[in-house]
Amino acid sequence: MQSLVKQHIVRYLGGSGAEVPLEALDDAAVVDGTVLKSDSHTVKPLFFPGGDIGRLSISGTVNDIAVMGAEPFALAAGFIIEEGLEISDLDRILQSMTDTCREAGVFVVTGDTKVMERGKIERFVVNTSGVGRRTSLLEQNLQEVRRHRELNSRWLLDSNLRRGDKIILSGAVGDHGVAVLASREGYGFASNITSDVRPLNKVIASILEIGGIVSMKDPTRGGLSNAINEWSEKSRVGILLQEECIPIHEGVRSACEMLGIDPLDIGNEGKIIIGVVPEKAEECLNRLRETEAGREAEIIGEVTEDFKEVVLETGVGGRRILPPPAGDPVPRIC
Repeated sequence: MQSLVKQHIVRYLGGSGAEVPLEALDDAAVVDGTVLKSDSHTVKPLFFPGGDIGRLSISGTVNDIAVMGAEPFALAAGFIIEEGLEISDLDRILQSMTDTCREAGVFVVTGDTKVMERGKIERFVVNTSGVGRRTSLLEQNLQEVRRHRELNSRWLLDSNLRRGDKIILSGAVGDHGVAVLASREGYGFASNITSDVRPLNKVIASILEIGGIVSMKDPTRGGLSNAINEWSEKSRVGILLQEECIPIHEGVRSACEMLGIDPLDIGNEGKIIIGVVPEKAEECLNRLRETEAGREAEIIGEVTEDFKEVVLETGVGGRRILPPPAGDPVPRIC
């Protein structure tokens, strides 16, 4: 997917000259001070333990705007519906979207609906787009960063990391991908693993109050390993992760071992990784742990200039390079 986007889509559609343009490949773009994001969702099945395509669509767009440091304030929703979809399923999805919007404090204000012939799509596809705005919290946060080191960016970008910055993970990884896979394939571990899907904008606002944050990202497609490698590439730094500090629920770990999947490669929909200046890392961590979404948060690593890759220090003291996944091991989870 990364190669497809870089070599073809950006090649044709880039060149806008926006403050944060398409070719930056950040979680959202910035045009004239407004944050803009669009995301399509084709998850199968539509309903899974802990969520559904409706909750997923709202959460994904809200989170991609919020990790830029912006406040999401309006959404658009486009529906492509397969002929024959049960009205009860449609109502259930729409109710879930409504509930998630209330949780995030946003509204869907416009959109579009199309019905396609049976067999042309997989029951229901959602595109959600959103806009966000700068806030005083973002300005306050950036001022705190600049008390400790230089930062030229006006937003929280993948390219902002520098030597010594700490990496915080807001909670256990792999839950969403394994929950969707288990639900789709009918594996026996489905009952005790639930998706982490949720909007995180209010949690993000809370840690921006602490300040010192330079980058944020939600590790969705490709999981933690893909997100961390994007940071390393765009910031041109190495990142050393401590394997023992990365929280993984035992059920997820066991399921991944059984299926031959690395939990670090699996997408998440309710977690964020945070790059923060070292002076504010413990304070940000403590604030995260006061929230339901961040109670399992950990400092999992730091930025280094000793090497240019992402390196995982294992529990026995060895080190190995952590590459981005060659492909998504769990298709259609978002």
